[in-house]
Amino acid sequence: MTSIYDHRQCLLGEGPIWHPERQQLFWFDILNKKLLSRKGHEELSWQFPEHVSAAGWISEHALVIASESKLFLFDLETGAEQMLCPLEADNPVTRSNDGRADPYGGFWIGTMGKRAETGAGSIYRYFRGELRQLYSDLTITNSICFSPDGETAYFTDTATGIIHKTALDPYGWPVGEPTVFVDLRNEELNPDGSVVDADGYLWNAQWGAHRVARYAPDGSFIEAIDFPAEQISCPAFGGAELKTLFVTTATEGGLTGDSDGKTFAAETWTRGQAEHRVRL
Repeated sequence: MTSIYDHRQCLLGEGPIWHPERQQLFWFDILNKKLLSRKGHEELSWQFPEHVSAAGWISEHALVIASESKLFLFDLETGAEQMLCPLEADNPVTRSNDGRADPYGGFWIGTMGKRAETGAGSIYRYFRGELRQLYSDLTITNSICFSPDGETAYFTDTATGIIHKTALDPYGWPVGEPTVFVDLRNEELNPDGSVVDADGYLWNAQWGAHRVARYAPDGSFIEAIDFPAEQISCPAFGGAELKTLFVTTATEGGLTGDSDGKTFAAETWTRGQAEHRVRL
């Protein structure tokens, strides 16, 4: 059973994260350059001068946020910002996109061209003060998420239709070459954001398909939850028991339906992982 969690229509909703200490959902409207949240019936928003797309939590009051030119600390109470490092600041073509903290405290962030230019994107990991490029020549970076045991990372280039997986070393760095986890090309599905539940099953938002699909650790399809919006962008588990699947959507592409761009919630029969704290 799905319901509307927030009625505001995002041009490009993305990056939902359930803050475990605040018991509060945050998400982004990338193209409108906003961070959004709510407390009860109160709608909250923060406006930024450039695109913002993903966050990890540092403390009860602080997030690390990825923008089109940097990673920075953001104080939710005061609005104060503190620069961590540049992120393709010398490249006006690109902006940040999908990102998530790993079980080791690293923060992974993908970039992409503002017009989805072919091969303009990369995936980076910020860990203990160092920003390191992991993968390059990607077009639309998405599906960054991690297995509960911390041994596997997942990601996709949406343009390829393939979700990849890669092994991680004891410090959370990728080892070896990525391999195919799920190949969606024959189904003509577009893998967008993903999250992994506490049992190791990956939930993938599928852009243009009205759904979030669940895949077993071996890559086999299990089931899907359908949503009234067409452009499903990213899921996140939250709620007191981490059993609520929050889902962002978009009106990008000229969609004007009443449900498009809104943020949804679906009660599930499984439990998500708590979002990992970013370790500076």
